[in-house]
Amino acid sequence: MKIDVNGKAVFLYTGGKAMDAGALKAAVAADTPVVLFLHGAQLDHSCWLLQSRWFGHHGFLALAPDLPGHGKSAGEALSSIEALADWVVALLEALEIPQANVVGHSMGSLITLECAARHPQHFKRAVFVGTAIPMPVAPVLLNAARDDEAKAAQMINAWSYGYGQIGGSPVPGMWLLGQNLRLMARQPRGTFHRDLSACNAYARTVESLADIRLPTLFVTGGQDRMTAPKIARAMRETIPGAREIILPGSGHALMAEYPDAVLDALREFFSEP
Repeated sequence: MKIDVNGKAVFLYTGGKAMDAGALKAAVAADTPVVLFLHGAQLDHSCWLLQSRWFGHHGFLALAPDLPGHGKSAGEALSSIEALADWVVALLEALEIPQANVVGHSMGSLITLECAARHPQHFKRAVFVGTAIPMPVAPVLLNAARDDEAKAAQMINAWSYGYGQIGGSPVPGMWLLGQNLRLMARQPRGTFHRDLSACNAYARTVESLADIRLPTLFVTGGQDRMTAPKIARAMRETIPGAREIILPGSGHALMAEYPDAVLDALREFFSEP
């Protein structure tokens, strides 16, 4: 479905369930628990298909938006993580959702982190998948994202997967590397560089996370070469009561490499009283 946020049309995937404004409003009025899924750089809602579909069909209101300038959402990609966190709150307000659970991957994990730190009243629980702060982007990748998006996509693919995958997939007939290239190629021109620049510029410190009081979970790939597991561990140790699940064989593309394990981690965490 599409809604208006800050004067721009936003595409909102609802977990494979038919949904219009009336049905969504009724679900919110019935106090249905909400899980909001935030995608990473140069991606869109489709990276969360398996996980959002399960939640959408098992007693939750699953919402996976295309961020501004991504997928089917209008406008340009926003230029900072802080602006994206504010946009997420504007999305919830447009939907008249007082509080949501939120889960984000990579750039989406930084947005989730900023939401938990700056806007805790809008969120119940938070999950960070494939995260690190800082999240520096190598100059060679930033330049490629600006000047040669196809080259940048190849570089991302080379660093995103665990050593044991070699482009394979737990789903028969699926090729992870090719699938990810197609997904990145369909994003609007200029989005890649804006996304990576936003990640590179994000300046929140690990020490500042000590003020977060939401229940939080880290889902980390043991072979992640883009967001180092040791940094996620330091973040987890700083947030009071935070937990971590490590998927030893996974790289950075956890939802694609280990979709069932990621789903199991989310199911357990968001089903807790």
